[in-house]
Amino acid sequence: MGETKFHEKRPLNPNAKNNVPEEEQPTGHIVAQFQSAEGDFETPALNLPIATTTEELQLLLNQLLNQEDDPLPYSFFVDEQEIVSGIYKDVIKGQNKSTENVIKILYQPQAIFKVRAVTRCSSTLSGHTEAILSVVFSPDGTQLASGSGDKTVRIWDLNTETPQFTLTGHTNWVETVAWSPDGNVLASGGMDKTIRLWNPKTGKAIGDALKAHRNCITSISWEPMHRYLDAKKKEPERLVSCSDDFTMFLWEPSKNKRPIARMTGHQQPVNHVSYSPDGRLIASASFDKSIKLWDGKTGKFLTTLRGHVGAVYQVCWSSDSRMLLSGSKDSTLKIWDLKNKKLKFDLPGHQDEVFSVDWSPRGDKVASGGRDRKLKM
Repeated sequence: MGETKFHEKRPLNPNAKNNVPEEEQPTGHIVAQFQSAEGDFETPALNLPIATTTEELQLLLNQLLNQEDDPLPYSFFVDEQEIVSGIYKDVIKGQNKSTENVIKILYQPQAIFKVRAVTRCSSTLSGHTEAILSVVFSPDGTQLASGSGDKTVRIWDLNTETPQFTLTGHTNWVETVAWSPDGNVLASGGMDKTIRLWNPKTGKAIGDALKAHRNCITSISWEPMHRYLDAKKKEPERLVSCSDDFTMFLWEPSKNKRPIARMTGHQQPVNHVSYSPDGRLIASASFDKSIKLWDGKTGKFLTTLRGHVGAVYQVCWSSDSRMLLSGSKDSTLKIWDLKNKKLKFDLPGHQDEVFSVDWSPRGDKVASGGRDRKLKM
């Protein structure tokens, strides 16, 4: 294959003010091959335009898999980098990938959920004897995990809406629970300074507790690329924990009960920790009014995002990992641009502390809730 060429002319958009040129579109082709994340299926090599978008990859793959009548959504990866926009932007330009060789595109089905409006309370699940501090649905939506001040974790069967397992082992409040992305492991942490791993299918503990923190564990986040990396047989799954002891630890629990990295830098308790959807970054929020970014594989400190004038309670990533949302005691939300590591938008409006924030999967809305009893979009 020859060198990729580009249009020399820049077509003008007649609706644009001052006839500002549109971004030039790349031309040329690549030879690509779809491969399942499990490695058990490959398509023939295909000649694709270099400007092929993610939406076009979706259509093409569903055609090749004879799923046109009931298409499924897929995620696409090249060398562990997700194709978010298209081949040129995320692979050729983003990774400086050569167009001379066959490019293997790994595909992985996305989770599908049928959604209906919440109009009433359908059931009440009773069993805990103290306050419930954390609840999280399993990735497949069949189970619910809850952590409580009664020192237990409970797993609930959502098909029957009955308790399935009571997990005992913690010696103090359980403040946080988190499912691994494949749903095969449940992690819990709390005031006894330990992280415990559980098999949600049997209710049994997996090995000994993970011990390193010197104070209450406030948040746990799993690396989101688990299934993809597992299929590649390259690296064990990782999780990161944060604590009131001002520190964070990076773990590979299936390989080692000791942390692989100790992440220090915050000057006050760390409230929340979150992996970016692409797994490349970790964000942490602290009472020291800062957000810190860390390397998702090594735990190495990268930079500090400053702008809040009060404690930062929670952070949330956009689905493409390009922006980060934060909520603070200072009553504001802030959106950070991760390309230049700077503040992009300041979102005032709350009259008091902002405790919880979330980003819609489509990326067009953010939601926040706080002490002022208002939910803002």
